[in-house]
Amino acid sequence: RRARSTRHSSTTMSSTVFHDEDFRVESGNVTYTEDEIISQYDYETTEVDGGVVRPRRQRYTFRTERHVPKTGVMLVGWGGNNGCTTTAGILANKHGLSWRTKEGEHKANYWGSVTQASTVKLGNDAAGNSVYIPFNRMLPMVHPNDLVVGGWDISGMSIADAMERSAVLDVDLQRQLRPYMENLTPLPSIYFPDFIAANQSSRADNVLTGSKKEQMEAVRQHIRDFKTNNELEKVIVLWTANTERFSAVEEGVNDTAEALLAAIDRGESEISPSTLFAVASILEGCAYINGSPQNTFVPGVVELAEREKVYVAGDDFKSGQTKMKSVLVDFLVNAGIKPVSIVSYNHLGNNDGKNLSAPQTFRSKEISKSNVVDDMVDSNRILYEEKEHPDHVVVIKYVPHVGDSKRAMDEYTSEIFLGGKNTIVMHNTCEDSLLATPLIYDLVVIMELCQRIKMTPEGGEEEGFHSIITLMSYLLKAPLVPSGTPVLNALFAQRQCMVNIFRACVGLSPENSMTLEHKLASLINQRAEAAEPPAKRMRA
Repeated sequence: RRARSTRHSSTTMSSTVFHDEDFRVESGNVTYTEDEIISQYDYETTEVDGGVVRPRRQRYTFRTERHVPKTGVMLVGWGGNNGCTTTAGILANKHGLSWRTKEGEHKANYWGSVTQASTVKLGNDAAGNSVYIPFNRMLPMVHPNDLVVGGWDISGMSIADAMERSAVLDVDLQRQLRPYMENLTPLPSIYFPDFIAANQSSRADNVLTGSKKEQMEAVRQHIRDFKTNNELEKVIVLWTANTERFSAVEEGVNDTAEALLAAIDRGESEISPSTLFAVASILEGCAYINGSPQNTFVPGVVELAEREKVYVAGDDFKSGQTKMKSVLVDFLVNAGIKPVSIVSYNHLGNNDGKNLSAPQTFRSKEISKSNVVDDMVDSNRILYEEKEHPDHVVVIKYVPHVGDSKRAMDEYTSEIFLGGKNTIVMHNTCEDSLLATPLIYDLVVIMELCQRIKMTPEGGEEEGFHSIITLMSYLLKAPLVPSGTPVLNALFAQRQCMVNIFRACVGLSPENSMTLEHKLASLINQRAEAAEPPAKRMRA
């Protein structure tokens, strides 16, 4: 890139610099101890009261524990496509595996993971270049290679055989991974046929028995045993099993924590497997993440998590079509273009697609996919009247032949200048589990980090995040938020929320794109002169 100066004809400069190393903030607002990073941070907001706008500032103290604990993740649905691929990916990276396909040699990596394969801007160097670092250099984070993985599945097939059944990975990689995975078998899981498609019954040969209370207690014991046997400091439970139908929220059944626990004792029929796993996890003090679209977090579960001060996050991995939708609609609306029709079609042939072929489970997915544009539309009342929204249709079909290679086709029709129409059609072929699995790593890594961050507003008391962790909305289709707080679906804003909170933990202000140092001729000239060799400056 060439930068021109009013005093110099032209000069070539790099616009970015990449640093893969730890950093230390030198500031009176930041203190490093052996155990903690403590920062004083001024949180600046803008309050709008009709036609009056007031800048606001509040001082926060952030305290982040530096010790990264030995962490385990227990997957509900360990033998599914995502579950076995999660284990395979960690092992392939840990052992530095490479394999050959007709396209040549491939090496294990964590591409697709925000924490492991993306960068963030840290600041600028003396020459004005943007300095980028790996995302996971922002704060001490657990590495996926160090995670201990276990879990449950309604199929008793070994994780090696499940990997072969899923047909996600290349055969040569499967061959190398098999010795590491053939002795891994899932724990028996909870299976209530009413909550998933009937076509899943043939897989259900590894299920818990007894009352709902007894099955939940068995899961709690599994968590305790997993933590003890692996000498873990922390366990996170993540649902990557089949999409369930929605549970009816009923008074006296699942509307409060007390009612929910009593309903489990009674064996109420509307208590789903995912809700039982969530309750078991919460009662064991383990964070719980819902990677599917069903309403696991009924009001009683949320109240229980708040009471026990345990973190939960959901719902539904955001990996392909929905991620693109949140980008494109954000772009269109912010460009003053009015989307009036969004039609999304998918077909896939893995077990997720098979389960979603049942109307009751498809409805859960349809809801999570359909709400993704709401906040972007509501932000622009120039384009949209009150309560006006684009037509939005979602279709999912099961086509066994395509396997894990999901096809997604979208048509966006928009109104433009003076009654014109604009249509964008997009075709997206995506390896479903190879997009979702890196999100599992990210969700676990960030959830673990959130448990080590505490905040104290000026004049208040220290506390952690609210039990509903919204920080991971970037990774989830239908972000769960605390009651009375807004939902944010715009993708780049979601990511920047994460980055800016982590910057605050080390006393850095939010990164912006003003680049005033590149807007004034005097400053541009100063940098250019400082970069010149001394001999050249003397001749000038």
